[in-house]
Amino acid sequence: MIERRNGNERGHAQHGWLESWHSFSFASYYDPEHSRFGDLRVINDDIIAGGGGFAPHPHRDMEIITYVLSGALAHKDSMGNGSTIKRGDIQRMSAGTGVVHSEFNASPTEPVTLLQIWITPNQNGLAPGYQQTHIGDELKRGRLVEIASEKGSELGVRLNQDVNIFAGLFDGTESIHHDLSPERRYYLQVAHGAIVANGEALQHGDAIKLTKESSLVLQHGQNAEVLLFDLS
Repeated sequence: MIERRNGNERGHAQHGWLESWHSFSFASYYDPEHSRFGDLRVINDDIIAGGGGFAPHPHRDMEIITYVLSGALAHKDSMGNGSTIKRGDIQRMSAGTGVVHSEFNASPTEPVTLLQIWITPNQNGLAPGYQQTHIGDELKRGRLVEIASEKGSELGVRLNQDVNIFAGLFDGTESIHHDLSPERRYYLQVAHGAIVANGEALQHGDAIKLTKESSLVLQHGQNAEVLLFDLS
């Protein structure tokens, strides 16, 4: 079964320095039909203006993944981590028993665009943790690359949950047939551009939920960047 989630139906917030689209209920946006999908709790599609950002604030008991699409994001947290996250970087912060962090656009003038993703952990009260890695565009070209998983991988970050996240870039004749398990559920998010997924024409912000499906076919990409969530 395939269920479509149109990008223009997502929650939208405009705060001057921040413009954000929420795939699931978040902050003042509440939609009981779209509160989560399995352990996938949040996908926020953010544009942070130059000089803007989130002042120090707390989190707990959540796996937070930041995926930068363009620009650079400056991160600091109470674990002592400080880094600048750029395109191709994947950051995982396990909030666990509690973390305070801040995120600011590293440029005073240019916007930074990103997806921030929240996954519910497999248990509460874990020790806080942090991991960051880089996967260049050349590795994602015309294929789906695992960027996060419970077991971890040579390239991606490790999650405290039975979730696998893949990223891929598709343009022109590039296509892929990706096997799915009918026993699991999947969420495909178009982060940029346009693509056809199992016959569904999708563009930036659109998504599809796949349940009891055995394959995913991606084709006819137009400068497309996608994320695929493989969930129990």
